[in-house]
Formats: sequence, C-alpha cells, structure tokens
Amino acid sequence: MVSGDNLNSVSMEDDFEGGDYSDGYDDDYDDYGGYGDDDEGQGLLEDEDAVSSRRPKQGYTVLKEAYIKQRQEDDISNVSTVLSIPKVQATVLLRRYNWNVNQVNEEWFADEERVRKSVGLLERPVVDVSDASKFTCGICFESLPCDNFASASCGHPFCRDCWQGYLCTRINDGPGCLLLICPEPSCKASIGPDMIDKLATCEEKEKYSLFLLRSYIEDNRETKWCPAPGCENAVYFAVGCGDFDVTCLCSYRFCWNCTVEAHRPVDCDTVTKWMLKNSVDGENMNWILNNSKICPKCKRPIEKNLGCMHMTCTPPCSYEFCWLCLGPWSQHGSNTGGFNSCNGYEAAKKKGSVDTKFRRDMAKNSLERYTHYYERWASNQSSRERALEDLHRMESELMEKLCNVQCTTKGQLKFITDAWLQIVECRRVLKWTYAYGYYLPQHEHTKIQFFEYLQGEAEAGLERLHRCAEIELHKFVTADDPSSDFNDFRTKLTGLTSVTKTYFENLVRALENGLEDVDSQGTTGGGKSGNPRAARGEVPWSPRASGSDKNVDDTSK
Repeated sequence: MVSGDNLNSVSMEDDFEGGDYSDGYDDDYDDYGGYGDDDEGQGLLEDEDAVSSRRPKQGYTVLKEAYIKQRQEDDISNVSTVLSIPKVQATVLLRRYNWNVNQVNEEWFADEERVRKSVGLLERPVVDVSDASKFTCGICFESLPCDNFASASCGHPFCRDCWQGYLCTRINDGPGCLLLICPEPSCKASIGPDMIDKLATCEEKEKYSLFLLRSYIEDNRETKWCPAPGCENAVYFAVGCGDFDVTCLCSYRFCWNCTVEAHRPVDCDTVTKWMLKNSVDGENMNWILNNSKICPKCKRPIEKNLGCMHMTCTPPCSYEFCWLCLGPWSQHGSNTGGFNSCNGYEAAKKKGSVDTKFRRDMAKNSLERYTHYYERWASNQSSRERALEDLHRMESELMEKLCNVQCTTKGQLKFITDAWLQIVECRRVLKWTYAYGYYLPQHEHTKIQFFEYLQGEAEAGLERLHRCAEIELHKFVTADDPSSDFNDFRTKLTGLTSVTKTYFENLVRALENGLEDVDSQGTTGGGKSGNPRAARGEVPWSPRASGSDKNVDDTSK
C-alpha cells in the first residue's frame, strides 16, 4: 500500500504559511513537537497530494485525499494486471487482504483455488439462468420477468427491489458492506462494487465509496486518518522511528499512537487514564465516597468486586488487608473469622473504637488532590485556546496595523508569530505536566518536589513570555507613530521565546526520562561529582540557573 520508499521528503513550511493554527503550529519547533530541518527544493508527489515531514529520529508523511484515491486505484490496477482478473475482483481480493498487494500476489500464486474459495471469487456461475424468461425471487417469492432480476457472479437471481433493499440495509449498517456476500443462505460468493454501481442509489454509492477509501487507510497499521473534525488527510508513520507527535496539514497536532491530541511528555497509557478519570469523576465521585474504601497503605479508593474479605491492592502497593476492619490481613486468623468475615470489626464498632469517618475523609482528600491537578490542567487548556485566538487576531487584524505604524514588513514581524506559536505549544506541554504530576507515586517525596520545582520554573518562564507578547506588544500596536523602543522589544521578545523554548524542550526530556536526576536514595543528581545546582534542586538549563538566560530574564523587570 503506502510505502515510505514511495514518498519523498519535502518542506512543509509553505503549506502552513498563513494557514489555520487550529491546534498546532509550523516552522521548526523540532525536538519536542516540531518539524525539524526539512530539505528544500524537492517537489511534491502526485501533484502535491503527498507531503512528507522528516524530523530527528522520526519520519511521517501527510497524505491528501486525492493522493490516497490515486494510490488505491493504482493498487487495484496493479493486482488486476498481474493476476489477469477484472478490477472488481481485484478490489474484493485486496479488501479481504487488507490492501496488501504483496500478500495478495504471494497467496494467489501459491494456491489460487484456495484463495478464490476463501474470498468468494467464482470462476463461473453456480446457477445457469440464461434460458429462463421468468424467475421466482428467493426473497419475496414473486415470479417476475427476467428484466426485473439481477444476480452476482454466482448467478442466484433476486428481483431488483429485494437487491436494492438488501444493499441499502447493509450499506447503512456501516463498513461491513465491504464484505457483502450473496443473499442466498448457502452461497458465499462476494458482491463487488459493480453490483453497488448497478443497483444502489447515488447516496448509497457515495457511502460505499467512502467506506472503501477509508478501509485503505484503516486496514494498514502504518497509516491513520487525521482525527481533526472535517479533515480528510491521513498520516503515514514509519513505526519505530521515535516519538509519535505528528502535525497534519490542517495544523492539528496529535499523537499517532493513540490519536489523542499531542500530549508529550505524558505517555499514552497515562493520557487514557487521565481522560477517563476526567469523564468519570464528575459523576461518580459521590458514588466513590459512599461505596468504596481507602487502602490503608496507599490511600487509593478500592471497590470490592468479589465475595472474599481478603483484599489485595493493585501493584505497586499490593497491600493485603481486611475489607471489614481495614486491618492487616496477616493479623487475621480463625479468631477473627478467617477468610470470610471479621468478627473483631463488629465488636470494635459496638465499642465505638472504629472511626467510620476516617475512610470518607481519605476519599475526600483524594478528591481534593485530583481537583488541584485537574483545575490547573483545564486552566492551561483554556489559556492555550485563548492564545490561539490571540494568534488568529494578530495575523488577521493587528499585523497589518503594526506594519503601518512601525513602518516595517510582515516578514520582519515574524518574531511575534513565533512567540505566540511558542506560547501555544508551551501551554499544551504545561497542561499535560499536571496529568504527569497527578500520577507520580506519592511516596517519592523528593521526586515530587523536584518535579514541582521544574514545573514552577517552566510556568514562570512562560508567564514572562506571555506577558511580553500580550501586554508589552499592545502599546506598539496602539501607537500613532513609530517607536524607537520597538527594536529593543524585538530583541527582548526573541530572547524570551528562545529561552522558553529551550527550557520546555529540556523539561519534556527530563519528564520522559522519569526525572532520572533524582537517584534511588531520593536525592537530586549532582552530589560530589555531579552538578551542584541539581543537588540543591536546580538544573543547568533552568532560566534562573543560566547566566546567559538571566540577562534576557532581567529585561522583563
């Protein structure tokens, strides 16, 4: 199907200039979410319908719909020619083998008869109806002239009305219509696109064609559709070539592995848990408070799903305790009812020695902790959306006005767009750091403190950049005459953009490496032979720890 060998590498910069920054950005924000240095001067494949982006340790290609259709037609023609079969049969054959041309050829030449039987491609009809003038439909049992009948390759005749009803029902049921077989219960003959073209309505033909096109992408493990609403592009990804962040031509950035929005530095499993928690907790937290108990060791809420009172918390906690009294299971034997009950619990409850409020308080604390992280996650998402709106407004309204006031060109104001794009990306990264922090093991106190320090530094640096691009720029936009301070502002904003970008790149790497600067003894890396700044909670790439960056930072005061 789509092969990396068939796709040239070209620059995507021109495709994004003045484009829709709905959920991503262009230029060369490499390393933690950009394009890298693409080779220039190479043409686009197939009339610019395939656009490739190559980044360090990663390669992916954006495929436009027209290019996908052409590739699909080429594969069908190729199989039809090589195997000497009609294109209709070639289409059915490729669909059954997930559009894998090589596998189709190998299987066919190894055992054509077996392939025909398994797929339902008949060499000749099993029913001869050439001499009949009337037929009885096997579905409605009406006898009608032969002109009102139709049959697939097997020859079983059914009236046109029944065929149309059958095809309409199956097509409206979804992509399963691509595996249609003859309505005759004992027949396994495949129904190809020729019957759809002959009997289906225009709307049904359009649906069938869409299902066929989408299957060409969805049945290949190296291609996926862009999940952005309304986008008709697909992405070819060289599996095993690095991180999964890709950017479609529509500017939507997403994770190719899970098709959720780009979420580095958080892995896909964490994102799945976090998004599920966000969708469930609002409705179910009250149920959790009233129907679960808290593990006495790790304090996570636990629901009892089996009859035994012997509870074992999930790893890495794995604490074993009694469901009734929450005491260690090692202290439970025949004197407390063994494996099925805890007589000591009821006795203690009657004496008033069991704090029934304790577990509810722990569940409440768990909810408050989740709320802390979720509010900041959602706040950065809102800030990112507002930054995208400001970027659109800057490009559509304010950029031309600024050019006129400051007597400059749009090309010389690209540093402003770069700053806003960096803000948008950093807000995304910062948002996901809160999901990362929520799932950090609570017993690793030093690692949590180190993470919160790095996160705080990132947030402070981003706020300085955001304030400069949002507030300090305003006075130049609203000025009546050119300002002598504009060049100083350019230097400052460019410097803050560079500093913030570098810091966030290193922050992402540190989190993806599991904060390895914190050693097994719970201290930050450095020590006698390490970096002294890391040993006291700083890192050499922190804006506050870097002398060269400090000069830029001081300009914001």
